[in-house]
Amino acid sequence: MKSKVDKKEFIAQIQDCGASIVRVADTSRLAGIDTEPEDLLDNYPRAVSIAIRLSDSVIDEIDMQPTPLYSSHYSRVNALLDDVAIRVTNLLQLNGARAVPIPASQILDSEKWSSYISHKAVAIAAGIGWQGKSLLIVNPDFGPRIRLTTVLTNADLEPDSPIKNRCGKCNQCKEHCPAGAIIGVNTDSHYSTRSEAIDLEKCVHQVRDVFGELPNIMPLICGICIKVCPWGNKKRKPNQKKVNKLHTDSAKDTGPVSKVPAFKMTKDNN
Repeated sequence: MKSKVDKKEFIAQIQDCGASIVRVADTSRLAGIDTEPEDLLDNYPRAVSIAIRLSDSVIDEIDMQPTPLYSSHYSRVNALLDDVAIRVTNLLQLNGARAVPIPASQILDSEKWSSYISHKAVAIAAGIGWQGKSLLIVNPDFGPRIRLTTVLTNADLEPDSPIKNRCGKCNQCKEHCPAGAIIGVNTDSHYSTRSEAIDLEKCVHQVRDVFGELPNIMPLICGICIKVCPWGNKKRKPNQKKVNKLHTDSAKDTGPVSKVPAFKMTKDNN
């Protein structure tokens, strides 16, 4: 692997770009999973798993079907993930490493519903969360209210470890699934096939042929299992450290109009 990267500083830089959670997976944990191309993981011993938190207010408005606002939000978060992944790639390349940003949401095989690599598999290996009964990644802080992307790299980053599944006997996602697609079977780490957890045909029919016909709804989204998961419905205390940083940054930016600096291209506005 390339020279060791300061992981703490690296993660802080990614979070400054908009990421909510950043973890690193040892790709040896992903041995045997389907990738496109088949040798995608060759020469990349690490995978940076990146999550962006979805808006609670947008998710909470979902009732029996996805809303136009959720459809737009879903699309914009995917775009932000792609932007962050490119920035991460450039950070790694500046450190002399090789890196491959994987698109956040691109279906390559419409029969298998697969892409270059499963972001969920990477997130499990990196310890962002566990795989819930709906197949969604459930994070201890945000539940399934996250979207994911991945950057493959040969940088010498210390990998994180998977975390324990905490779904237990909860079946909220199964009970509220409008397609009746979720079987409700638990797993210690991950399912060997999707059919162990869900009836994919029922799920695809619901999001493509039912919800996909709704006005102002992009195809292949639902959001109901995301909303009802108790791990995402937890009351969360403000992150005081981040709140204080926002106040500090805001205070630095205020002052007489004459002192406002000229607009400059930065990582936040270019």
